[in-house]
Amino acid sequence: MKQIINGKKYNICAGANLRNENLTGANLVSANLSGADLAGANLSGANLHGVELNGANLTDANLTDANLAMAFLVRANLRRANLLSANLSGANLSGADLRDANLSGASLEGANLTRANLTRANLSGASLEGSNLCCADLNGANLSWTKLSGANLTDADLRDANFTDANLAMAFLVRANLRRANLLSANLSGANLSGADLRDANLLNADLSGAGLLDANLTNAELTDANLSGADLPYTNLTNANLANAEMSQANLRGANLSGANLTRANFFGANLLAANLRGANLEGAGLLDANLLAANLRGANLEGVLLEGTDLTKADLTKADLTKADLTKADLTDANLSNANLAGATMPDGTINP
Repeated sequence: MKQIINGKKYNICAGANLRNENLTGANLVSANLSGADLAGANLSGANLHGVELNGANLTDANLTDANLAMAFLVRANLRRANLLSANLSGANLSGADLRDANLSGASLEGANLTRANLTRANLSGASLEGSNLCCADLNGANLSWTKLSGANLTDADLRDANFTDANLAMAFLVRANLRRANLLSANLSGANLSGADLRDANLLNADLSGAGLLDANLTNAELTDANLSGADLPYTNLTNANLANAEMSQANLRGANLSGANLTRANFFGANLLAANLRGANLEGAGLLDANLLAANLRGANLEGVLLEGTDLTKADLTKADLTKADLTKADLTDANLSNANLAGATMPDGTINP
């Protein structure tokens, strides 16, 4: 198909050579440019709605403000392409190469990005609500302030990615690799992070309320001031994690590993810590009112000044635990092991204060 664009005639067809051409503002709705060479081309402001660009070469192309809604870009090469504020809603980018691409402020709602390579891509402020990023590679990508609510990031590689202030509410991050990811103040409420790798991740002030973290690995994770109220964390690994001032009320931590964790001033009101491992954890100033610590391992834990009123500590192991000035009013210590525990100044279940 012959078409005049900006005063020059072009052959618009599959496999066309449009390398470095000026196609600004071009109207190429539903055109077939599969396999075309558009490397370095200027397509800023172009209307590419529904265009077929499967396997096309768009390396270093300028697609600023371009309309690529419902476009087909399967296995297209968009490496270092500039897609600033581009509209890619509903586009098919499965297997596409978007390494180092600029997608800041782009619209990608409902887009298909399965197995796409977005290593080091800039997606700051982009909208990816309801998009499919299953098995995508976002290693080192910038996703700060990005909208990802309801997005599918199952098995995605998100190592070292920046999610500062991103909205991941109700997102699917099953088995996602988030090692060393920055999730500062991110919204992960209701997200599914089952089996996710969050080792050394930064979740400072993040919202994980109601999130699912079954079998997730949060070893050495930073969770200071994080909100995990009502979160589901059975058998989660939180070894040496920092949960200072964290909100853990009504959280399910059955069988979780919190050994060596910093839990100072954390609130565990009504939390389920059945058979949890808290060996050597620091719980100084924490609140465990009405928590379930049945058969929990608290050997050598620091529980100084902890509120344990009404807490179930049946069969709990408190060997060598520091319970100085702890409040155990109405706590259930049936068959608990208190060998060599320090109870100086502690308020006992019957209300008496230990000398």
